[in-house]
Amino acid sequence: MAHDHSHSHVDENQSDKQLTVAVVINVLLTVAQVIGGVFSGSLSLIADALHNLSDAAAIFIVLVARKIGNKPADSIHHFGYKRAEILATLFNSSTLILIGVYLIFEAISSYLNPQPINGWIVVWVAAIALVIDLATAFLTYRAGANHSINIKAAFIHNVSDAMASIVVIIAGTLIILYQWYIVDLIATVLISLYVIYHGILLLKQSCKILMQAAPSNIDTDAISHAISNEFNIESVMSIKLWQLDDKENYCELIIGTQHLINLPAVKSFLHDNFNIENCIIEIQSITNKSPI
Repeated sequence: MAHDHSHSHVDENQSDKQLTVAVVINVLLTVAQVIGGVFSGSLSLIADALHNLSDAAAIFIVLVARKIGNKPADSIHHFGYKRAEILATLFNSSTLILIGVYLIFEAISSYLNPQPINGWIVVWVAAIALVIDLATAFLTYRAGANHSINIKAAFIHNVSDAMASIVVIIAGTLIILYQWYIVDLIATVLISLYVIYHGILLLKQSCKILMQAAPSNIDTDAISHAISNEFNIESVMSIKLWQLDDKENYCELIIGTQHLINLPAVKSFLHDNFNIENCIIEIQSITNKSPI
């Protein structure tokens, strides 16, 4: 067990280093894109830059939230600080939505007051951005996108950045070939809508956890039937499920029975079959309904 804990600690340190590199790269890329957007007159390039900046901020918040989340439980925070990462996701997703809405308004303003655009600068800067976006997406994926909603959010941000860079490259190419300046407006709106879409998805997911909603991947009826059959339980009176964070599921269970129940066995069964980390079980007698 000690070996596993040490290995996990080393992996997390490595993950933090990868995320730190991703933050630095995104900040440098943002500066380059803003400069390129200003000199070329391309709003879509600046839109992509702001998206990258939000990603850098998101990854930084991920790092801070992870440090807070690793603090042990104390006399005030009995469940520990794990929801710091969920709060970080809530903040990051809200910021994404606000940025997306702001960029749409800017795109409309730019369309009403058109400015000349240098397509070559747009294409070259966006091409460099695409390479860096793919690199940072790889770093965030390696850092644990499959195991954390927070890191997964950062990974999705970087993938969407790469897609946004492709859209900007296409827009710049069409401006060079056909002088279709309206393409820059369309590209900006598409990027903004994509940012808003992912922001809403993450906002809904984090709000569900904070509002104590039951995990979507666990069926209470399935739990009731499973433990009833496994332990010969006459009645499952109440099942309440919630998530501490995006990984740990908790359960409050009231069962009615006329015989003794091996509670540790029930908890182990729920852990092994339904990924429930901790379960509070109350046993009530079928005859008098009074707690035992």
